[in-house]
Amino acid sequence: MTRGGETPEIFPALVENLAGRGRFVLVCEHASNDMPPQWGSLGLTADQRRGHIAWDIGALGLARGLARRLDAVLVHAPVSRLVYDCNRAPDQPGAMAERSEMHAIPGNAGLDAQEKALRTTAVYAPFHAGLRAEIVRRIALGLEPVLVTVHSFTPVWHGVPRAVEFGIIHDEDDRLARAVLEAAGGCGLVAGLNEPYSAADDVTHTLRLQALPYGLLNVMLEIRNDLIDRPEAQEAMAERLAPVLERALAAVARPAMAG
Repeated sequence: MTRGGETPEIFPALVENLAGRGRFVLVCEHASNDMPPQWGSLGLTADQRRGHIAWDIGALGLARGLARRLDAVLVHAPVSRLVYDCNRAPDQPGAMAERSEMHAIPGNAGLDAQEKALRTTAVYAPFHAGLRAEIVRRIALGLEPVLVTVHSFTPVWHGVPRAVEFGIIHDEDDRLARAVLEAAGGCGLVAGLNEPYSAADDVTHTLRLQALPYGLLNVMLEIRNDLIDRPEAQEAMAERLAPVLERALAAVARPAMAG
């Protein structure tokens, strides 16, 4: 763990398919379970670091499959959300959580202000700067970007099974979310609006920070992780959901400006 006046390595956002001409900007804040050496293992076992507490299992593979089918740019975080959760503001307790469900995170216990600032500088700030740079670049190109964040969730939460398979979450702007819910009607998934989370759970930070200020269409997608826990399942889900997103966008968006 970094200490005192140390300057940590910076971990910028990773960007794939930069040349994509589709309107969707796909974002995966919880893409990685990597814990760089400067933070060690955070006191977790190897099994814990492979588990859902460290990342959104299957989300990056699904996002990549969607990016290929939609000719979309994909922006994703390079380190575990337990080091810093890029979908949380720096003043939120969940940004560097001391606990995830029943798991204590020893390396996050009692962090001082200096350590929190170092992680914010190393992970959160460059991630969102990179994402914003790509959004404004695409606005300037006349592509009218549409922000879609891609997540996964566990089938069971605190011992309670979750029936929903496809969660569609919005913040203040619900236009695209409601269109996705409508378009998902025939996709064979149990879909729910603002399930298993909602904006009240502080899960829409990226939408608030990156989409709302520009008036961009936006939505957060949550897929139950037992449905995308293998590469072939991620590809199959991308094949299923790409047309849903296309139909939803066609239902609510005006044509893009000429580039």
